[in-house]
Order: sequence, then C-alpha cells, then structure tokens
Amino acid sequence: MTQSIRERIRSVPHEVNRLAVAVGEPLESFRARYEQAVPVFDAERFERLIAEGADWDAVLEATKENAPHGFIIYWSHDFSPLLRLAGHGLRCVEYLMGNHEVAETMYRHNPAILLYAPLRTAIYEDAVGDTWFTVDQPRTRFSSFGDPGITQGGVELDRRLAALLDHLRVPVPDILTAPA
Repeated sequence: MTQSIRERIRSVPHEVNRLAVAVGEPLESFRARYEQAVPVFDAERFERLIAEGADWDAVLEATKENAPHGFIIYWSHDFSPLLRLAGHGLRCVEYLMGNHEVAETMYRHNPAILLYAPLRTAIYEDAVGDTWFTVDQPRTRFSSFGDPGITQGGVELDRRLAALLDHLRVPVPDILTAPA
C-alpha cells in the first residue's frame, strides 16, 4: 500500500523566469496607471451571470469589457504599512492579475493550473528608490504541466503581458515575445 501512495505523488521541478522591469516613475503614479489599465474584477457582474446561469459567451463578453487591456485585478494588497512596523521603509503592492477567458483554455486540460492563474505581480521600490514591476513569466509557469494546450495558454498570457507593458509605456522584455 505504501508503494501505491508514493506512486501518486508527483514532484515537477521547473525553471521560471522572474521578470523585473524598471518603470521609470514613482511607485504611486505607476500604480495608478497600472490599476487604471487593469481594472478590478467586477465580482457583482460575474455573480449575476452565475446566478442567471448565463452561457460562456456572456461571460466572455463581460470579461472583455472588464479587461480592456487583457487583464483583471482579482485581488491586491499593500503590505508596506504592516512591514513598516518591523522597520522597513520600502514599499510593495502585490496583485493577483489574470483573465478567466485564458485560464479556462488551460483549465480544461488540468484544473491545477489555478496554482498559477491568476498571475502574481508586484509593484515595488528598491533600496535606491526606483520603482519596479515584477511577474513570473507565464509561459515558464504553465509549461511545467507538460501539456501543449496549457503551454499555449501561457504563451497567450506572455503576449498579453507584453501588450500591457507596452500600453503602460515601460520596457517589454524580449522573452515575452519570443517564439514558443
């Protein structure tokens, strides 16, 4: 019996590219532009769609309207005030940013993709006061499932992330637009 339990455990080592992009402006101004480009998830609207038993096309239309630049903020928090109590003066705001339209294309292959969807992002200041945007490259997270359908979803998220960064007028890492 111990053998069969061990056979049901998987360990999947994988390499992830963490991208950090200097945004060239103060944290608060970039944060405001980011949050304007990536609106907060309209939970009430989507709850209504669920309650109504809407079809997936209605969800996709609502998603498109909620995510004008391809992403929605599902959650955010500024932990800086709490960590300031420990004597830290640097600031960092964390986000869960994603798009359930793209997540669904991967979810159908393996629901465990929700481990990485939505994407975890952060806007932070470094020790010299520069502001950075950071995120793990989606393709490198999702390719760890070894499923071409999931990997393609990661590639799509790379493409959307590149477009978002371009919209925000910050450097786009070449790796986001590299062929799959």
